[in-house]
Order: sequence, then C-alpha cells, then structure tokens
Amino acid sequence: MNWFFAGVLIPGLAVAQPAGVPVRINAVIVAVEAGGMTVRQEDGATMAIRLPPGIRYGTQVERSLADIRPGEFVGSAAMRGRDGTLHAQEVHIFPESMRGTGEGHRPMDLPEQTMTNAVVDGVAAASSGRSLRMRYAGGEQTIEVGPEVRVVGLVPGDVSLLVPGAAVTVRAMRGADGVVTAVAVQAEKDGVKPLP
Repeated sequence: MNWFFAGVLIPGLAVAQPAGVPVRINAVIVAVEAGGMTVRQEDGATMAIRLPPGIRYGTQVERSLADIRPGEFVGSAAMRGRDGTLHAQEVHIFPESMRGTGEGHRPMDLPEQTMTNAVVDGVAAASSGRSLRMRYAGGEQTIEVGPEVRVVGLVPGDVSLLVPGAAVTVRAMRGADGVVTAVAVQAEKDGVKPLP
C-alpha cells in the first residue's frame, strides 16, 4: 500500500477498470522498449504499459522500526482492529524531497483498511512493538507497528531501474482507448521488492 503510491488506488487488473480510473499493477518486467514496458501480472497475464516522459521512478531499501523518528514524514497502510486501534500493515519512510506527498488519512481498498501519510509526532513503546503518533493537516492518528511489520525507505530512481525480471508496482491510468499509462513506478533493486 502504496505508497508515492499514497493515494486511494484500486487493485486488480488495469484492463478491468473503466477509463480514467487510477489502477495499481503488481507485476514482473518481461521486456522494456522505448516508451514502454511489458509486464507479467500475478495471474500470469501480460500487459503493455506506456512510460511517458516525466513519470516518477523509485525503489526501496529495507529499514527498521528504529529508523522511524519524530519529525520524519512516513506513510502507513493499516487495519483497524475491533478495539478501534490501527495496526500497521507496512510503513514507508519518505525522503525529504517527498515530504507532504499524499498527506492525510483516508480509506483504502478493504473494509477497515486505511492509509495515513503524515509527520511522526511521537514514538512510544506499545504492547506489540511501537506506537506512532502521526499528525497531518486537519488531524492525527496513532498507529501500532508490530515487530513483524515491514519498514522500507523510499528512494528516488530513474528508468535504469527497469530491467527484465525486476518486480514492479505501477500506479497508472487506463485511457478510453484501453492504453495503460504509468504515472509512477516502484521497481525492485538489489533484491528488495516494492511493497505490493
């Protein structure tokens, strides 16, 4: 959940979505051509994705709970428990150049699933790891982060990240003509795969 993939995204096959709707594609690169790439999705189907000039590329590096400090701008997909507590599914630490990206708290794909992109206002010990108090314009949320939760740092990149065999998560739009055009791409590097 993701992530510069911080907006509300609709999962599944891009071809199954109506025109003009943002989609997220989790796949592996099959081939890279001038202005585009072909990917193989989780169900084995292949898809062509247009890569226009000016889209954002990035990758991720593994981080830990200890790397999350007050003042950092982070994003977290979370599930709300029966007691109302938000439990992180993953946490991504934004670079300073991306501070403010997708700031806020919003629902995601599943019932009780949320995305919060905000400044860490405090870090405290919690029964299951750490508790992050996160502030954004107009509100705040507290999210518990267990020791099993994956924490990654987002790192800007470029088109050289796109190589056959690399896992990618693509934020894209499907046009009225059926063409899927990428807006942003997170790509695997050094064996670190993007969060789905």
